[in-house]
Amino acid sequence: MPQTAAIISGIQRMVLYETRARLFLVGSNHAETKHRVLKIDRTEPKDLVIIDDKHVYNQHEVRELLGRLDLGNRTKMGQKGSSGLSRAVLAYGIVGPAGFKCCLTLFYFFFLCATVVYGLRNEPYYKYVWNGKLFERVKDIVHPDWLMYIIHGFCGQSKLLIYGRPVHITLIARRSSKFAGTRFLKRGANCEGDVANEVETEQIVHDASIMSFTAGSYSSYVQVRGSVPLYWSQDISTMMPKPPIRLDQADPYANIAALHFDQMLQRFGSPIIILNLVKKREKRKHEKILSEELYPAVINLNQFLPPDHRIDYIAWDMARYTKSKLCNVLDRLSMIAENVVKRTGFFINRSDFYCHTLRPDDRWRDVGGSVTSTGRLQTGVLRTNCVDCLDRTNTAQFMVGKCALAYQLYALGMIDKPKLQFDTDCVRLFEELYEDHGDTLSLQYGGSQLVHRVKTYRKIAPWTQHSKDIMQTLSRYYSNAFSDADRQDAINLFLQVYQPSDGKPHLWELPTDFYLHQKSTMALQHNRRSYTFWWSEGVLSYLPVPYDEVACEETMKTVKVKRMNQFDESVDIYTEFFKPYELTSFDETFCISKTNSARELMPKTLGVDPSPFTVRKPEETGKSVLGKSSKEETVLQRKTAASAPPPPSEEAISSTSEDDSEEDRDDEGPVSQRSTPIKLLTESGESSRTQEEIQPQQVMKEPYGHNLAECPAEEDLLIYERFAHLGENQHTVEKTERINLANIISLEPVSRFKDDSIYAVSLPQVDRRSHEMFDSHVMTGQGQVRALCREDMMMYREYVKNRYM
Repeated sequence: MPQTAAIISGIQRMVLYETRARLFLVGSNHAETKHRVLKIDRTEPKDLVIIDDKHVYNQHEVRELLGRLDLGNRTKMGQKGSSGLSRAVLAYGIVGPAGFKCCLTLFYFFFLCATVVYGLRNEPYYKYVWNGKLFERVKDIVHPDWLMYIIHGFCGQSKLLIYGRPVHITLIARRSSKFAGTRFLKRGANCEGDVANEVETEQIVHDASIMSFTAGSYSSYVQVRGSVPLYWSQDISTMMPKPPIRLDQADPYANIAALHFDQMLQRFGSPIIILNLVKKREKRKHEKILSEELYPAVINLNQFLPPDHRIDYIAWDMARYTKSKLCNVLDRLSMIAENVVKRTGFFINRSDFYCHTLRPDDRWRDVGGSVTSTGRLQTGVLRTNCVDCLDRTNTAQFMVGKCALAYQLYALGMIDKPKLQFDTDCVRLFEELYEDHGDTLSLQYGGSQLVHRVKTYRKIAPWTQHSKDIMQTLSRYYSNAFSDADRQDAINLFLQVYQPSDGKPHLWELPTDFYLHQKSTMALQHNRRSYTFWWSEGVLSYLPVPYDEVACEETMKTVKVKRMNQFDESVDIYTEFFKPYELTSFDETFCISKTNSARELMPKTLGVDPSPFTVRKPEETGKSVLGKSSKEETVLQRKTAASAPPPPSEEAISSTSEDDSEEDRDDEGPVSQRSTPIKLLTESGESSRTQEEIQPQQVMKEPYGHNLAECPAEEDLLIYERFAHLGENQHTVEKTERINLANIISLEPVSRFKDDSIYAVSLPQVDRRSHEMFDSHVMTGQGQVRALCREDMMMYREYVKNRYM
């Protein structure tokens, strides 16, 4: 049966060596068994001269090569003490012809059939690649393994434990490199339909109980945010917190919106659902200007589309609902999210479980998308926007993601119905991910963290947090007014929107970068697009499936197929990353340090339901991911709520901020571990207590779950006291002093070792057969499978006969 899995890039780390005339870049895989060498001429001041011999060296060959280069580049023949080849820097990838950075590789897949591997490699989607322009000069010269395409955005991952079953939740945000910039300097869209602050967010749910990529189960859901696709901007020369919105150019036939939604139909298919969160009612027109222009544009475009594939437009004044005491903002968003997820569906790589047929759920029956023999595909996407696409947008995306997460977990067989409730460990963990996601995107585009958070719209945030809104507003205002211009110049230079050359003015001398991003406006259009058939040719014939996935010829031209050995290191993930023959510190690995629902969120008291889908009271929740326990936060809220004035209204906050107020994070460190006082014995036999005066019932009940003082047996208490005495002596006895356990405690060791104590332990004797089994296990992990002997085959046949026949 054919299988699919990810292929690892051939170059994972690089070392740069230099001589007086050349630069030598040596790239290798993690195991350092395969090497490539790139030679760069440094004598040419203007031209970039790169030589790639396309040869794969082994470790011995690359050492000989470096030795010859070192010897041949010394100033005098036979000179000792000075090196002709010096090591300059260690890197993990090439950003461009003159830079290094560790980031995202190409997209690799392979198809495995019998013993032959067919590797399939295609280039990434360049809209979300930030160093694509930098690679244009070297892409056809060097081997593709040297190229490392990078993205800009956010990546976060957490582990959800469902009764011990690990589930990894990953959140990835990809920022568009088209019409990219900072908050007030990039608004609306350019002449090609690319909008400002366009971000594609994908949430991936993986059943980590099966580590194999081919045999594992995983699901994905995608949504998009971006500025309103119109010609509009804000004048920042007046130094106002909320500059007036102005429409820069009339577009009666919605040409710019047509270009933008044509891109979305090609990439995501249908339906395209717009969730517009800008204000509808204002004393002075501000945000309303955008709604009054966007809605007629969508109506104009829809009249030419087939009814089944028309653009859905949902306008909802989220800020106005937030001010109302009678309306629940998140309940309304939950209804919208349910409708959206049912229409678009989601991706999953496995067919429905039979339990869905035995215990059907009404919500599961009408889930949209494309159903295949191997699973489901998402068709269409939700496009959310407010004015900045930051605060309100992030909360709305969280609610849609929460609804999609419920369907993903249900499809993977983790829960019995596609519904998740607030105040559960699962939703708290997911909320932390989305708040980190929102903070990162807000810093990149707006210059500060989020202002309004999920707790703000739930109206459970403590009033003390509102005082930090002023600082965030000032931070965002300062960044927009004083530092965004330099950031915009840096973005334009890195993305090669501006390319310096002789005779051209410097980047900082340009009065505006308008014509750098609007190049099509400087020339007459010879092939004007139709106002009625505004979509690209062939798009409608494949809807609701996206055109880019099934019929795009340009995409298929970039696909390259290579035949490989199934035992090659580039397809063996285990031997590439997991090295059993090397010492590994588990505390430093990412899988140990990332957020864990059982460790960070679940209550540590006995008798609670360990399920992450159980609703918990605030005082029952465990430590917050942000560093402070939820119990401490609740106590702080109760202490301050009685004597505190009511929180400031959202209208007061929005007068100084574009996107409402802020629910900032606590900066305090994690809660210190609670020490457990133990009743110890002094030399005279009298009991001594620790400095903390705590009742014995509390001391003994917290760590053991029951009160030891209630035990009537004196023998049990004597054993406990001797054990405490033994622990006390562990820190007082010097290492040079000979320890005699018989003088301390008269208990026989329960293990089978001759010498077993807290100071020493005898090594177990391992027989030859066990050694052979361990060596065989290590060889199997490295891809070297030994031939089975006759006894193994007979044992396996007997097992199959007893198990399945």
